[in-house]
Amino acid sequence: MSRVASPSAAAAPALASRAAASGAAPPVVELQQVKRVYYKPDGTVLVEALKGVSVAIRKGEYVAIMGSSGSGKSTMMNVLGCLDRPTSGKYLLDGQDCAVMNDEDLSRYRGRKIGFVFQAFNLIPELNIRENVEVPLFYQGVTPSERHRRAVESLSLVGLGDRLGHRPSELSGGQQQRTAIARALVTQPAVLMADEPTGNLDSTTGKAVLELFENLHRQGMTIIMVTHDPEIGRRAHRVIRLRDGLVESDVYNAHAIEPEA
Repeated sequence: MSRVASPSAAAAPALASRAAASGAAPPVVELQQVKRVYYKPDGTVLVEALKGVSVAIRKGEYVAIMGSSGSGKSTMMNVLGCLDRPTSGKYLLDGQDCAVMNDEDLSRYRGRKIGFVFQAFNLIPELNIRENVEVPLFYQGVTPSERHRRAVESLSLVGLGDRLGHRPSELSGGQQQRTAIARALVTQPAVLMADEPTGNLDSTTGKAVLELFENLHRQGMTIIMVTHDPEIGRRAHRVIRLRDGLVESDVYNAHAIEPEA
């Protein structure tokens, strides 16, 4: 059911170059005939959220996963983020089969390989933003001096190097989301996953956050976003649309090759 759209003649050379570059890179995430079925207490099927999805996303891609409510996009993100396990099929994250890991190993691997950005900022109000960004590193056993260094580096990357001592309540919504992005980046993940990252922001602030994601992508970060926002779909370089638990389309976005000034 999936299809890859043909680019316009004007965009074809740039798309061909991008496709060749991404094709040379190994998949960062790969779903192979993944199904996710939820059951009722009596063992009968409640819903088949994913019905055999196969997708490979390579290093350096910027992908939007889209679809209407009930399409399976949130379930797909949960599987990609190792927050849920497939009922059947295989999921490879940075070359490792997640299905063979126990819960403890999977949690540890997820913490190293995936950075999450959610619609809610999920910052700890009692901590300043440097301390918030350090939290994932604390759980990974990183030394205090290294935690501090990497947190400052991540916050500087998102333009908050002059706000290190501020608490979340002292920041705007856009600054709080940039702090959340810095927290996601501080573990140096293989992939950055975002679920409706502009959902709690006004349009101007949301645009600035999307421009930050674009800058990160230009620096080589692999980005996967779940969204219903057509603006994100317009900016992403590849759009995967789900419908009824299946991939309806998988297209490269010619309009994202040369973003508007």
